[in-house]
Amino acid sequence: MDDSKPQKAHRPRQAGVKLDKKNKDKKPGVNHKAFAPYSGANADKQTRRKVEIGQKRLHVPMVDRTPTIPPPVVITVMGPPGCGKSTLIRSLVKRYTKHNLKEVIGPITVVSGKNRRLTFMECNNDLTSMMDLAKVSDLILLMIDGSFGFEMETFEFLNILQTHGFPKVMGVLTHLDDFKDGKKLQNMKKKIKQRFWTEIYQGAKLFYLSGVINNRYPDQEVHNLSRFISIMKFRPLQWRNNHPYLVVDRIEDLTHPEEIQKNEKCDREVTLYGYLRGTNLKRHSRVHIAGVGDFTLDEVSKLNDPCPLPDGQRKSLSERQKLIYAPLSDVGGIVYDKDAIYIDVPGNFTRKSAISKDSKAEDEEAEDDEDEENLVSGVEGVGEKMVLSLQDYDNTLTDQLNDTQIQIFSNSAPVNADIVQKQDEDEEGSESNSEEASYPKEQVEVDAKGRRRRRAVFENELDDQDIPSDDEDEGLGSESDDGKHFGNFNDEDEDAEEEIAFADSDSDLGDLTDEEGNNEDDDSQDDDEDEDEDEDGGENGGSNLNWKEHLIAKAADNFYNHRRVDLMKLVYSDEKLDFGDKINAYTPKELNAKQKANGKEVKDEESDDEFFTIKEDEEEVQKTTIIDSCKSSLKYNHLSKWEDEELLEALRNRFITGRLEGGDNDNDDDEIYGDFEDLEAGNNNEGSSTYVSPFGKEDGEEPSENEDETEEDALARKKEMLKKKFDAEYDGEDDEADKGDFYEQEKAKIAEQLAINEREFEDDDEETQAIVKGYRPGTYVRLKFSKVPCELVKNFNPKYPIIVGGLLANEDTYGFIQVRIKRHRWHPKILKTQDPLIFSLGWRRFQSIPIYSLNDNVHNRMLKYTPEHMHCLATFYGPITPPNTGFCAVQSVSRLKSSFRISATGVVLDIDQSAVIVKKLKLTGLPYQIQKNTCFVKNMFNSALEVAKFEGANVRTVSGIRGQIKKPLTKAPGHFRATFEDKVLKSDIVFLRAWYPVKPKKYYNPVTSHLMGDQKWQGMMTTGELRSKFDVAPAKNRDSAYKQINRVTRRFNTLRLSKSLQSSLPFASKPKDLAKKKKEGYLQKRAVVMGKQEKEVATLMQQLNTLNKEKSVKRKEKLNESRKRLAEKQAKEDEFKERKIKERKKEHYKKMGIEEVRKKIALTKGRVKPGK
Repeated sequence: MDDSKPQKAHRPRQAGVKLDKKNKDKKPGVNHKAFAPYSGANADKQTRRKVEIGQKRLHVPMVDRTPTIPPPVVITVMGPPGCGKSTLIRSLVKRYTKHNLKEVIGPITVVSGKNRRLTFMECNNDLTSMMDLAKVSDLILLMIDGSFGFEMETFEFLNILQTHGFPKVMGVLTHLDDFKDGKKLQNMKKKIKQRFWTEIYQGAKLFYLSGVINNRYPDQEVHNLSRFISIMKFRPLQWRNNHPYLVVDRIEDLTHPEEIQKNEKCDREVTLYGYLRGTNLKRHSRVHIAGVGDFTLDEVSKLNDPCPLPDGQRKSLSERQKLIYAPLSDVGGIVYDKDAIYIDVPGNFTRKSAISKDSKAEDEEAEDDEDEENLVSGVEGVGEKMVLSLQDYDNTLTDQLNDTQIQIFSNSAPVNADIVQKQDEDEEGSESNSEEASYPKEQVEVDAKGRRRRRAVFENELDDQDIPSDDEDEGLGSESDDGKHFGNFNDEDEDAEEEIAFADSDSDLGDLTDEEGNNEDDDSQDDDEDEDEDEDGGENGGSNLNWKEHLIAKAADNFYNHRRVDLMKLVYSDEKLDFGDKINAYTPKELNAKQKANGKEVKDEESDDEFFTIKEDEEEVQKTTIIDSCKSSLKYNHLSKWEDEELLEALRNRFITGRLEGGDNDNDDDEIYGDFEDLEAGNNNEGSSTYVSPFGKEDGEEPSENEDETEEDALARKKEMLKKKFDAEYDGEDDEADKGDFYEQEKAKIAEQLAINEREFEDDDEETQAIVKGYRPGTYVRLKFSKVPCELVKNFNPKYPIIVGGLLANEDTYGFIQVRIKRHRWHPKILKTQDPLIFSLGWRRFQSIPIYSLNDNVHNRMLKYTPEHMHCLATFYGPITPPNTGFCAVQSVSRLKSSFRISATGVVLDIDQSAVIVKKLKLTGLPYQIQKNTCFVKNMFNSALEVAKFEGANVRTVSGIRGQIKKPLTKAPGHFRATFEDKVLKSDIVFLRAWYPVKPKKYYNPVTSHLMGDQKWQGMMTTGELRSKFDVAPAKNRDSAYKQINRVTRRFNTLRLSKSLQSSLPFASKPKDLAKKKKEGYLQKRAVVMGKQEKEVATLMQQLNTLNKEKSVKRKEKLNESRKRLAEKQAKEDEFKERKIKERKKEHYKKMGIEEVRKKIALTKGRVKPGK
């Protein structure tokens, strides 16, 4: 069948019953393009609105560092206790892998599709876990108990998410089966959805899980949730896009047991495993393990992916490709390590042959044996059956292979592998006489850098240890009849010229025999392969197996002929190259020519006819070394000069990264570099010296096309190139549509830079890229640390996630950080200066002492408390963090409060160490000698030196008179002379307003929660918490106490005016007080006595006034009662009127709506023209 034939394309139906049935439910839409806008203003509004919506959707373009094989998506399931987190994870794992999880512990990675893997993590009700998982999660499944409603932990976690980038959030509503009334269920769903949208955004996804069936949620509901997870797209967050990080899958302690036995609290050597995310991780980088501290990577190594994506293009995943990897949850039973693979066989497996048959006589023992047999027979895994079957074999794999027989032809007798091997040994007398001679022995060596290297040593090597040689290359063996020795010296001429062995990586020179194996396991594998190949021969095994001879030497020959010289590592690497490494440097063509010159017929190694040719004795080829023309000839007695550092430095300066010296001839630069323009330097290699090859020849020595070019021709050629460049740029300016807007241009720049970076390293192997760029995201790595506190291993709890975050340059240094902070609106109390807070900033969680301040354009004025409903500045000591990094702060991570635990949120503004915080300081003094506008002041300073420091400072009095300090007085220490703008009274108080600098305390206390175990981490407590804990009353300060002040009433003298001044004043301003009489007058002396008639009149008037008052009181009471009744009546009438008005309006609007709908329908059918 022809594979190139294209598949039949899908053709949708154009007519028929199925098409009519499909189009039946489709409603005809309105073609907006068919009608012109009613007005230009509305069209302008719609256009503006469309553009505004598009601009709101845009975000700052960021570099997409997602690798080709992305790491698993981290999905955190968060919720309060008892809301169904573990049940949801078990249901999703069952949906993806058909595997039933017994217990959800640690990260659980599954393959969800052809190009996506998911890592599920459960977040418990702990602030430290919330902070750590908020920094690494890609998707949050927020669990909400529908029967209870929102809990405080949900809002706390949402606020933590907001400060750390706010990843994608999806809500999951559970416990809906507790509702028996459908109306209450609908009202609850609506209420929770509105609140959820308020906290996230309008339209946030909220899923409903009705109930639990067989300890899992319904399959259809889980299926719907998994579909949304599969199509979810994630934007790169700023912090994660600039830092590498790792979610630890498992931890292993490599400390020697003897050291632990000597000292249980000794520092440990620990390895952490997990998928690398974020950016590239370089070797020996500084990292921070959240909850432990800062460390330097001792070793980073890449491991095989324990949960790989399926290979090739597939329509769907098969059952065996639905993998799961959860080492902490004890799933799968296989753990991959750098040095070994650990297989966990569940249960107590016992070989059937080991069970005693005699013990079956007794009933009890028979029952035990029957249980064991059932346990063995109940194993259904293929791998487990293979392991059990291997236990039944008594012979080794080599003995079984030697006893194996093979028959090539139907009429030929079967041949044993050991017979074929003996025939080969008889014909190959020059080679080793034992089976073990073709396998190397291991020799461990440690170089100057401490690197452990395992050298493969063969028995047929030279015994002379003085000559430097690459034993691993010599271990490749020699070709028997051809006489070619790969890596061996000529015994007849030990001073033969040798060549430099170039390698693509540092380990290639020492790992040439990795294919054959440097350990016993690899040796046994190769042994088995060789014996299998020998068994494929016929009766005449020695003659028919000629094509299989010397496969190792041929493979090495092919490897060296096609290997690429890594000049970068050869020239710039700090490791010294062993010039004793000897590699034959001839091409296949040169080899054929050499063989023909020696009278030997060249055979095609790939020819199938050679399998049936008879082996003949061939002449031995001379052991001559063919020198590569691109390398200079070297002798061992001349190699010592390359140990001279000055000579190596001189050679390094020959290259472009060395120190360049200005050349005298500019034409040489043109010959070498041509018209190359260094875009980064901005010039055409001006001042660069002529490149001289390390072999003494100039690269420009060969004749070039431009050698005879005159100066005028070169200038004309450059002008022509500039003209073409200008024309291309000028013509491109007219086509603005191709360029796109600013957003598209920025995205194109980022994509172009990424492509340039990829092209730069596309020719390098993976190891070189790891050295230069670091390990890529998506790689499953093993991180090795030393000097790790023993408490991490002792108190390790897999329910608490361990995050390893990479640190950039200067992020492991400490200093004062200035942030913009705001007390959370739900926190019950305002925050006080110098009360300790726990900050979650970057990868770290630490406690520090902030000082709050406000910037008034002149000073950073210290605040004693945070403002009620506004931002303020805060300065504290901690690790240097880039600006615009969000953080959140809590007062404690150990106590579970009933109130909201998030104290404050903010963002980093600056890391300026010179920021000064000042607080206001008022110095008071008393004037004691006044002379017009000058006075002497005391009790403000204590010495003349203090006064001299404040000379020229501005002072004020309580009454508002401004002044200035002049000079100190010599007689009384601390007294000074001051001048004011007006005369000062002795009763005035003079004060000086100054600013006193306040320095924050250098306090940094990391939250080492992973080292505490079951105990909660407890940091510094506030003063109020300490007083409450120990029941201590606050200290009383005398200066802060309120004192009773007895003020004397001041008596002012009367104002006296002279008679001349009074006479000149106008009448309105003249004093009109009568003079006090010295004696009483006639009227004052006489007493007034009423007569009888006057008394009766006064009594009658009093009675009439009393009656009038009583009547007026009764009249007011009646009036109030009537007004009250009238108000009630009026209220009823107003209510009736309002109800009628509402009904009329409702009827009116209903008619208007019906009329508008009719008009729209008419417009769509074209019965009414627009505008009518």
